[in-house]
Amino acid sequence: MDDNQIIDLFFKRSEQAIIELANKYGRLCNRVSQNILNNPLDSEECINDAYLGIWNSIPPQRPNPLPAYVCRIVRNLSIKKYHSNSALKRNSNYDIAFEEIEDCIPSLNNVDNEYDSKELAKIIDDFLDTLSKDNRVMFVRRYWFSDSLAEIAKMFEITEHNAAVRLSRTRNHLKKYLIKRGVVL
Repeated sequence: MDDNQIIDLFFKRSEQAIIELANKYGRLCNRVSQNILNNPLDSEECINDAYLGIWNSIPPQRPNPLPAYVCRIVRNLSIKKYHSNSALKRNSNYDIAFEEIEDCIPSLNNVDNEYDSKELAKIIDDFLDTLSKDNRVMFVRRYWFSDSLAEIAKMFEITEHNAAVRLSRTRNHLKKYLIKRGVVL
């Protein structure tokens, strides 16, 4: 079933919409949540909460693209759950990926309002457009999906060291790009 048909089922308030959404994007949602939480039960809870959130937001929303909308909700709920579960604990995949990127992104104290956040997102999107397809995918897989270096290396058929070096160079380019665009780090 294509995304528009699934969305139409949501607009008809058919429970089949959740089933079709889970069939099509359940594995992707699980991967996103598992990479952050590293706990199957918590991931399942976040995914179910995401399905409820999607049910409540469609209609009136008509998300395009649907998978990005679904993943964003799952990711946000998983991060919220992660923080509530582990204020002082360390999750290797999520924490390490976050620590790698935190020098390139302004702290929340520097982003004063929603407009600034949207402007920063636009600048980062523009930066991603400057990257080669492989480097862009690698960057998004690491810092959005929280994939491990081993998973990225396997996906691109390179060594973990090579993946780490390429991501490091990309972060350095991002930092320079943000400074050039006037973003205070």
